[in-house]
Amino acid sequence: MRRKILTYFCCVFLILSSISVFAERPPEPPQNQPSPPGLPIDGGISFLIISGAFLGVYAIRKKFTIDDF
Repeated sequence: MRRKILTYFCCVFLILSSISVFAERPPEPPQNQPSPPGLPIDGGISFLIISGAFLGVYAIRKKFTIDDF
């Protein structure tokens, strides 16, 4: 029972404390300056996909070894 009350108290505290955590809007940039260039994401995404494929193959091979059959 004590753990349940503590859980409820923590939930209510976190919900009520998040109300006061609103940030101020950043100042608007001047209108005469050009916007910053976009960032390339192609190199990092391809590296993540390749490493995820290797990790998946490793996990499948580790799970289904010859000894299991």
